[in-house]
Amino acid sequence: MKIAMLSYHTCPLATLGGKDTGGMNVYVREITRHLGAIGVHVDVFTRSQDEHVPHVLHDLGYGNRVVHIPAGPEHPLPKNILASYLPEFVTGVEEFAASKEIQYDLIHSHYWMSGVAALELQKHWHTPMAHMFHTLVLMKNRVAQSAEELEGEYRLEGEKLVLQSAQRIIAATPAELAQLQWLYQADIRKIAVIPPGVDTCRFYPIPADEAKEFIGVPPCGRMILFVGRIEPLKGLDVLLESIARLRQQDVMGDYRFCLVVIGGESLSDGEMLGTEMARIHALREQYGLQDLVAFLGKRSQDTLPYYYSAAEVVVVPSFYESFGMVALEAMACGTPVVASQVGGLAYLVQDGVTGYTVPVDDPQALADRLMQLLSNPALRSRLAQQAVQYARGYAWEEIAQKLLQVYKDLTSPPG
Repeated sequence: MKIAMLSYHTCPLATLGGKDTGGMNVYVREITRHLGAIGVHVDVFTRSQDEHVPHVLHDLGYGNRVVHIPAGPEHPLPKNILASYLPEFVTGVEEFAASKEIQYDLIHSHYWMSGVAALELQKHWHTPMAHMFHTLVLMKNRVAQSAEELEGEYRLEGEKLVLQSAQRIIAATPAELAQLQWLYQADIRKIAVIPPGVDTCRFYPIPADEAKEFIGVPPCGRMILFVGRIEPLKGLDVLLESIARLRQQDVMGDYRFCLVVIGGESLSDGEMLGTEMARIHALREQYGLQDLVAFLGKRSQDTLPYYYSAAEVVVVPSFYESFGMVALEAMACGTPVVASQVGGLAYLVQDGVTGYTVPVDDPQALADRLMQLLSNPALRSRLAQQAVQYARGYAWEEIAQKLLQVYKDLTSPPG
C-alpha cells in the first residue's frame, strides 16, 4: 500500500517547540515510521521552508520519504498567507508523483490546509482520502484571549469543505468527535476515533539521578516541567501565577523547586522574543520569579525523555488541547501530569490515577495539586507507576494497526 501523507504547513522533521511545531509534527513523523515498519510505503509532502535543505529526505526509514515541495518563498510564512500557495503545492506534489511513476492508494492529510490540497489531488488521482484536523478553529476561537488570536472565516470554510468531502475523518478523542458533531454538524458515521500514540522505545522511565546528570540538574534539584509552544492557548501564564501563589504560601522552605520551560525562544538563542514569550517574561518579572523559572528554548525529541524523567511533575495548563501529546509522553516516562480538564486532556489524564486534572484557568487549583505532589513522594511514586502502565496502551505499534485498518476499509472494493 502506498500513502501520500500531506503536512503542508509544517515539516515532521522540524525541531519541536517552535511556533508551528508540536504534537502534529510528532504524529506525522511517528505514524510514518511505524506504518513503514509494517510494510506501508508513505511519502510525506510538506512545503519547503529552507532552500538549503534537500527536497527529498529519507530520515523516517523503511524507504519512506519526506518531500519538501517549493510553494512560494522557501522560508517560514504566516498561516494566513500560506493558503494562497496551496495551488503551487498541489502542482508540485503531482509533478513529484509523476516523476517517480508512483500511484498512491490513499491520501492522508493533516490540518485544514493540507485537507484542501488533498481534495484537489483527489480530483486528479481519484483516490480515497482520510483527514485529521489536529485543531479546530471553532474551538480555538472560543478560547482566544484577544482579537489577534482569532482566525478568519477562510479557515472555517476550509474545515467545513474538508469535513464534508473527505471519505474518513480521524478524531483523536471522543471529545473531538463530539465537537465535530455539535459544532460542525458532521456525519459521525465517517468519523473514526484513533488517538495518537507514544514511542515506548524512546519514552520510558529513566532513573532520576541519571536523567538529572544528563540535563545538568543537581541530584537534589526538584523540577516542575512545561513543554510546548509558547502561545496564549497553552496557558503558561496560568502556570506562572500558580507558581507565584506557591511562593506566597511560603512553601519554598520545605519544598524547593524550579519551573523549567521547554519551547519557544530562549534569551541565549539570539532571536527577538515573540509577543507571547515577551509577555511571559514580563509576567516572570512581575511575579518576582526570576530565580524560579528557566526558559530553555527548543529541545530535540531525543532529549525530552531525560527532562520528563528528571521532573517531579509535568504541567499541561492549556485552554484547548485536541489531544495532549506532551501529557502522554510524560506519563510514559513515569512522571505524573497535572493538566487542564479540557478537550483530549480530560480523557487522556486519569484524575487521581496517572495525575490530576484541574479546572481550566484556575491557578489556585493548579497550585494546590502541585503542592500535593511536591509534598508527597509516596503519591508521586504511585501515580508514576500507574502512568507508565496506562501509557503502554498507546504504543505506536497499536495505533499504526488501527490506522491501517481504516486505510484498508477505504481502499477495499465495495461489496
